[in-house]
Amino acid sequence: MGEVSPLAVTGHPLQRAGAWAVAVLAGRDDPGRVSEADLEVVSATLVADVVAAATAPKGPGRYDWWKVLFALYPNSKATHSKRSPDPNVLRPDIENLFAQDRPEDGRTLPCTFCGAGATVVWAKSNLPLFDTSKALNTLPPGVAGWPVCRGCRIAMWALPYGAWVTAGSVTVLSCESATAQRDFARRNVRRARRVMHAGFTGMPATARPETVVLAALRDATEGLCATTLWSFKNDNQDPWLRVTRTRRAVPAFLATVDGNAPLRRGWHLLRRSLTRYDAKGRIVAGGSGEAARLLFEAEDGRSRPLLGQLHRLLADTDGAWSASDRGALARLAFTYAEEVFGMETDLEPVATLIADWIEQGSSPRGRLAEYRNAALNDYKLGTLLVQAYTRLQLDGSKTPLAGPELWKPLIRRQSRAWEQRMLLFAQVSVLLQQRGVAIGAKEADPQQEREIEALAERPAFAGDGEGEYDGYHDYEMGQA
Repeated sequence: MGEVSPLAVTGHPLQRAGAWAVAVLAGRDDPGRVSEADLEVVSATLVADVVAAATAPKGPGRYDWWKVLFALYPNSKATHSKRSPDPNVLRPDIENLFAQDRPEDGRTLPCTFCGAGATVVWAKSNLPLFDTSKALNTLPPGVAGWPVCRGCRIAMWALPYGAWVTAGSVTVLSCESATAQRDFARRNVRRARRVMHAGFTGMPATARPETVVLAALRDATEGLCATTLWSFKNDNQDPWLRVTRTRRAVPAFLATVDGNAPLRRGWHLLRRSLTRYDAKGRIVAGGSGEAARLLFEAEDGRSRPLLGQLHRLLADTDGAWSASDRGALARLAFTYAEEVFGMETDLEPVATLIADWIEQGSSPRGRLAEYRNAALNDYKLGTLLVQAYTRLQLDGSKTPLAGPELWKPLIRRQSRAWEQRMLLFAQVSVLLQQRGVAIGAKEADPQQEREIEALAERPAFAGDGEGEYDGYHDYEMGQA
């Protein structure tokens, strides 16, 4: 039998993320392969980096890493306002955080995270997201803290290396895919080194952790898997936690998009539409990160869904999209619904009914505006369908009309009816544009068309979270 690793991977999201960070720092493919010798190396790395950050002068670089530590461990020896500025004085206190467990009389307590024997107890001063400034006495009277074994103590302080960090918050990943978890940690360890070297001033403010997650999921080998992002701040002023998740089928959707040029085109168009600039033409909201964020659903329900954003884009009749653009965005919406939600979408008969009614009116744009106003409301859409069906019958339509039986999934208050209505609008808008009905479409710009086609030849999800990638940043700035 091989040696048992002193580092466990548990279900606790912070410990789990920290364990993967330890594995990456130790050069191992899996936390279960980390040895006692590896823990010594990682411990020495932590001590050196913490001491350097805690004694660094204010300015970019090491002091920025101290800001990260302060956001996680605001009452620790490394971040306390009365800490010694002398590295030689501070180092023993930091080394003691990761010292070997030394049982007295062979007695140990089970580690709070992994259950291994522990002789050290930690409270809020050394553990992120434990207690708040508003509830300082949650431990039972006379209890000094939670037992934490050496492996988990090192993991909880390796956490910021494997997490997406800012000067005031941290985002960690929980994932069913070991490949994605390792890739997320690996990319962030590399980014942490950049922060220590150059500080946050060299990092684009538009970068987002969701971009890193999608790149990791794209490369995952385990197939379907769900992910959860835990974003939080643990300082003494206003601690907060935000939880967002992807569905298990998202990796399949990413693979489908990356393997299909029209879908890649739709994704690049979505990214471009979400990019925002300031008055000087500088990007203030990166399209890559904003698009990636649409694939994550917030635990509290306050998040923008991808289909909702695509509907808003397709509902723009003021000249925003060429026929090929609109077709790519609609195809992206249908693929997402089929791959991620498992929806079976045969909306062509109902879409044809509405498109015929709009096209044959004396004012197609007026009827389109009427439909756009009713598109997402079950009652209004039902009323409009009755009106369209009756009008076409009275006009002697020569094509079979979609009757009330086909409307039911769209106008009843049932699961996925809202998504069905958005997809219906997408299909109607594509049909109208294919028929040459004037809905505000512009002529495609040849130069822009060539640039979009070139982008569609590149991977859609290959970013490291440091901003726009694959030349997309340069393209966007050229359009500003």
